[in-house]
Amino acid sequence: MPISPVASPLATVLALVRTIIFQIVFMGGSLVLVPLALLLGLLGTGQSRFIGPKLWAGWFRLTSRVITGVRIEMAGEIPAGPQLFALKHESALEAILTLWWFERPAVVMKQELRNIPIWGLASARHGSIFVDRAGSAGMLREMMRQAQAAVAAGRPVVIFPEGTRVGVGEAPPLAAGFAGLYKLLKLPVVPVALDSGSVWLKSFIKYPGTVHMQLAAPIPPGLPRAEVEARVHSAINALQDKSRMVGG
Repeated sequence: MPISPVASPLATVLALVRTIIFQIVFMGGSLVLVPLALLLGLLGTGQSRFIGPKLWAGWFRLTSRVITGVRIEMAGEIPAGPQLFALKHESALEAILTLWWFERPAVVMKQELRNIPIWGLASARHGSIFVDRAGSAGMLREMMRQAQAAVAAGRPVVIFPEGTRVGVGEAPPLAAGFAGLYKLLKLPVVPVALDSGSVWLKSFIKYPGTVHMQLAAPIPPGLPRAEVEARVHSAINALQDKSRMVGG
């Protein structure tokens, strides 16, 4: 369980100090690893294109654990090969760690991230799928095309099916893009529940604690839209418990 910032002023001060140190160390390493990822992406072929993002995500995993004290408990195994992974999205933590957990993932992410200097270019070269939140028909077609290309190359596709980062305890309906990908790709979908929002807060200070990650059994392809959406929605929200909320 995370330490509540309202329970102990001393805990908050310690967490602030650790967060500042983490930001300095992580960003310092990123100044080397992100340009390296871009360079490998531009010059590399095949597997070498994916080395840089894996190193960067591994650096984040190491520094977040050692400095901020955030640990991850994973229940279940990540299946190999092309799969459609549907993740709960409560924090930036899982958005970065998709590059560590999955092998050569094609991660569906918001278009705004494409504009980050150097990182956006490296991510595009790595094969991330950028989408406009407006959800236009053209955007959806482009997302489908890129996802099909990733699957043809033997890569998994990772999506946050609720469409955006949500608060602890929130469980909005799935966005339209998920059902389209599921139908088009004809892959098993693996729902992944997370409760990261109670530890990796949207605010600056990060508190030590454990993030629980739970992989559900794969859901077979070919199910009716209403059924697969209901099953995925239930599975990714399996860890939603308001008692985990910081300060609650």
